[in-house]
Amino acid sequence: MQLTETHRPTLDQALEVIRTRAYWSPHPEHPKAYGESAPADGLAAFEALRGTRFELDQPGTDGWTGAEVSPYGPELGIEYPHPDIDVLLPAMRAGMAAWREAGPETRALVCLEILSRISARTHEFAHAVMHTSGQAFMMAFQAGGPHAQDRGLEAVAYAYEEQTRTPAAADWSKPQGKRDPLELRKTFTTAGRGISLLIGCNTFPTWNGYPGLFASLATGNPVLVKPHPRAVLPLALTVRVAREVLTEAGFDPNLVCLAAERPGEGIAKTLAVRPEIKIIDYTGSTGFGDWLEANARQAQVYTEKAGVNTVVVDSTDNYKGMLSNLAFSLSLYSGQMCTTPQNLLIPRAGITTDAGPKSYDEVVTDLAASVGGLLGDDARANALLGALVNPDVKARLDGAAGLGEVALPSRKIANPEFPDAVVRTPVIVKLDGSRKFWDGADAEAAYLSECFGPVSFAVAVDSTADALELLRRTVRDKGAMTVGAYTTSAETERAIEDVCLDESAQLSLNLTGGVYVNQTAAFSDFHGSGGNPAANAALCDGAFVSNRFRVVEVRRQS
Repeated sequence: MQLTETHRPTLDQALEVIRTRAYWSPHPEHPKAYGESAPADGLAAFEALRGTRFELDQPGTDGWTGAEVSPYGPELGIEYPHPDIDVLLPAMRAGMAAWREAGPETRALVCLEILSRISARTHEFAHAVMHTSGQAFMMAFQAGGPHAQDRGLEAVAYAYEEQTRTPAAADWSKPQGKRDPLELRKTFTTAGRGISLLIGCNTFPTWNGYPGLFASLATGNPVLVKPHPRAVLPLALTVRVAREVLTEAGFDPNLVCLAAERPGEGIAKTLAVRPEIKIIDYTGSTGFGDWLEANARQAQVYTEKAGVNTVVVDSTDNYKGMLSNLAFSLSLYSGQMCTTPQNLLIPRAGITTDAGPKSYDEVVTDLAASVGGLLGDDARANALLGALVNPDVKARLDGAAGLGEVALPSRKIANPEFPDAVVRTPVIVKLDGSRKFWDGADAEAAYLSECFGPVSFAVAVDSTADALELLRRTVRDKGAMTVGAYTTSAETERAIEDVCLDESAQLSLNLTGGVYVNQTAAFSDFHGSGGNPAANAALCDGAFVSNRFRVVEVRRQS
């Protein structure tokens, strides 16, 4: 394999952009960039997988399992190998020595070859992501394809940079006056910690999965991929490609394996405390993330959990643009993103805008109208909303109407192509930030809990200063992956920035165009900070990769 000639320029470019933070992506976002036949070929490849056994030829298979049902309705009918972990885990460790000896550059280039082959099959992966996550096709194509691949490449770049900070060898000489100097030859080898466990999520199996997978693999660790039981296929395809590339490059394919679970088995909990597992990457609920951090003591644990994302609305010089931007942010993928805004903090006395002063009620009413206009056409709505990923999201949506005054009711949308898809528009609920007011319900209990899905709360506060105090308390106590704010005041902008700096929250200010608070760009934006309860790591930075390996030193007398 001509890995250096093919992939070293890409690695060098990735290393450059993580330093400059400029825009860059080697993976095309547009479906037409993959060739005229790619759409039909990708769909055919996906359809050919349905109703089959997904062979991986990995050790320790003791049966078959799989019960994926597309959020759009069809059963996938794919069976995956179920592992005997007592057989699989030792087999995964067998290839570690050769993988370690390959060194950081070869590991990085092999990872880039894996990503390149995944990229060539982006259309196939897009259908796999769409029919396991409920994302609309274009979002599944972009977020599940090139954006996920970018995040994987970003992790490889950080892994390479951190591993090569220390030279591979050094001659050491200490003067001893009239005597001969003390001389040693020292070598420094980066060594992986051990088997890395990736616990996949339902909503973004590749986007959230690739950073940890490639960070661990590039730093010398075998990776055991445990997908969410509703979203196995995208990560199973990834495992298959990785195993093919590893084999062709002369390495043990068991450096990457799949652990599909039987219904209700809870294999993640069993695997997480195995002594062989030294690294864990997890995206999901706070409850299980907290359990991992408390109980998987033998492992380095990286978690992305729940948060309460907040937008402070103080003032704006582009009222129409603000409403449009917020409407899109609330609607994209039915709010099923860890970065979707939930709480909109609006002074009850209203805000100043370029369209004149607007009361709290007017802001909420206008935002509801903007969302309604955005999603008024059912075809456009289907393309933006996708489908609700599971019944729990629908239950939260249905229950939200009982929490306060509904400013924008959710409506059902039919999907002609997939009549069994559950498609709903967002609901906006008005809550008072200072008192109980709706049938005795506690407003604070509602808006200070994550309500994952297409549910947002327009929270009336006494002033912008009160909004900032509530923002601080929310991030500190509940965490946030994103914070947004709108203000025309330099003083208020600085105060908002200070809160986010104090509480380690990523902030987006005055977004009114085509960039949204719930989107982040690889190589430039940090996803999460690792500094508040929503996540203990950021995607990606040096800290995300540096503790996945250790530097082992050997000293020899010269």
